[in-house]
Amino acid sequence: MTRARVAVLISGRGSNMAALLAAAADPAYPAEIALVLSNRADAAGLAHAAARGVPTAVVESRAFRGDRQGFEAAMEAELARHDIRILALAGFMRVLTAGFVARWEGRMVNIHPSLLPAFPGLDTHARALAAGVRLHGCTVHLVSAGVDEGPILAQAAVPVLDSDTEGSLAARVLAEEHRLYPAALAWLAAGRVSLAGGVVRIADARGATGSLANPLPAAPGLSKG
Repeated sequence: MTRARVAVLISGRGSNMAALLAAAADPAYPAEIALVLSNRADAAGLAHAAARGVPTAVVESRAFRGDRQGFEAAMEAELARHDIRILALAGFMRVLTAGFVARWEGRMVNIHPSLLPAFPGLDTHARALAAGVRLHGCTVHLVSAGVDEGPILAQAAVPVLDSDTEGSLAARVLAEEHRLYPAALAWLAAGRVSLAGGVVRIADARGATGSLANPLPAAPGLSKG
């Protein structure tokens, strides 16, 4: 089996990167993590990738202040050098230009810690708590020119508990991110993802059944499950 060559782009610790590396350690996984690239030399995830024997590269965004196209050209030179076919953003804290996104259209995925289109941007867990939502979660999507926009591949939801803090909610969502992202990347790498009218279709995907409610109804005459 020829595995798709993937670059994971990070800016920090790269916990989702670590989840992807763990999944790709299985020879049957359809993607090979061929490069971990960061815009920061001090990103903790670089050491983790190197320890796993994965090639790493740094293109310092601070060296290209005011020159986004120059920064992206330097990144693309690294991607070409490693023959990369798919990009997976994992806490990559840079907004990419429309031109870069267009060149990688359909081949670049991102994971975001909310149920998009709710709560794009930063501080998603605090905003979810402040809004009083009962369900929160994460989204894997194809990247488009808008921030945290693009066709959705998969989502996972968790209940928001009355006792939740930002930290406890973040931890519950992160566990789902680590489960969901490797699965979604595998679908893309295996060629199972298609678009119809801007909506993702995944060949042979197993659909979930039932529903998730929080809190569960407990009034007289209402079913609890």
